[in-house]
Amino acid sequence: MTTTVTTPPLAAPAGARMFLKLLARIRRGHLELITPDGARMVFGNAHDTEGAALHVHDWRACQRILAAGDIGFAEAYAAGWADTPDLTALMRLALRNEAALDQMLFGGALARCWYRLRHWLRPNSRKGSARNIHAHYDIGNDFYQLWLDSTWTYSSAIFAGDYSQALESAQLRKYQRIIDTLQLRAGHRVLEIGCGWGGFAVHAAQQGIQVHGVTISPSQLEVAHQRIAALKLGDLAQLELRDYRDLDGQYDAVVSIEMFEAVGERYWAGYFETVAARLAPGGRALVQSITIGEEFFPRYRSSADFIQQYIFPGGMLPSVERFERHAARAGLQPQERYAFGPDYAETLRRWDADCRAKRPAIDAQGYDQRFMRIWHMYLAYCEAAFDEGRTDVVQFLLKKA
Repeated sequence: MTTTVTTPPLAAPAGARMFLKLLARIRRGHLELITPDGARMVFGNAHDTEGAALHVHDWRACQRILAAGDIGFAEAYAAGWADTPDLTALMRLALRNEAALDQMLFGGALARCWYRLRHWLRPNSRKGSARNIHAHYDIGNDFYQLWLDSTWTYSSAIFAGDYSQALESAQLRKYQRIIDTLQLRAGHRVLEIGCGWGGFAVHAAQQGIQVHGVTISPSQLEVAHQRIAALKLGDLAQLELRDYRDLDGQYDAVVSIEMFEAVGERYWAGYFETVAARLAPGGRALVQSITIGEEFFPRYRSSADFIQQYIFPGGMLPSVERFERHAARAGLQPQERYAFGPDYAETLRRWDADCRAKRPAIDAQGYDQRFMRIWHMYLAYCEAAFDEGRTDVVQFLLKKA
């Protein structure tokens, strides 16, 4: 039986008492917290329908969060020191109260410097990119196959307001929108930078479009080759293990779907120069990228978050403004942009639900409890960011001058 209390338990260590004191600043929504000794505390407006719950099993969770922000929470959550029945709701509540919960989100100055240094030491040079991509995409095709749809697509779908449709249909809608926007027809030659498991290449080749796709993930390429061979599309879709910086030749169009996030800010200029060089005069490129609001970019850039530390080492999101500015400098004029952030939130919800449904099969593959809790936090963390408009996903149409 829990009891509602308004002051920190006397048994709580100093770090935990400071943590609870900061929670008292919550103004939007409410948080119900259960302490290790079973006490119940409610912070914020208890009558607000928007709320979340947090069960602290070990007081060490509080100190870890204060020290390292979202990274600290991820570590505490992975260790089982803290839990919640709805991780996405907890993330949304934190974002809505960001100013009040600053240290809980970003951690202390020492930790911020340390994690930023670690991020800086994971550059996306040719060797660094292969290492960073391997850390995420080569963890196991069998794992991804369990919860991705039949198109093997690991990027946002486009639901266009119809959330009753199957994820596979929404992914194919996304691919077709790219083809229609670029006005691609049979016989056109397209370069795909970051071809993944071959989703776009298969869809385009089935319409007679010639696709040259490159990836630096051996695991992804293995599946992509199998799919191309099974559908007898080898004459139209040629996929290879190659860094985009080592390409030559020119194409009618360039497609790049959520690969830009892995480029790294110090390599943005080179990326756009490569895209421009690979396009024939007047050619167009469509780049789909996750973006972060410009107002949040300076702080994001000066630190390193949970995603960069545990999910996508070397990753960096652009703001819309910075993306288009760098593209223009390389002679790629922005033509239009299509944003569909809410669809990414829905895509992530589907992935998370499928991961949960396939948990016995994932366990059988040898993935432990810590891995699954980190993975669940990754999906919920991103879902909350799209729900709250902190991040967006945009298809940028660029034309070579």
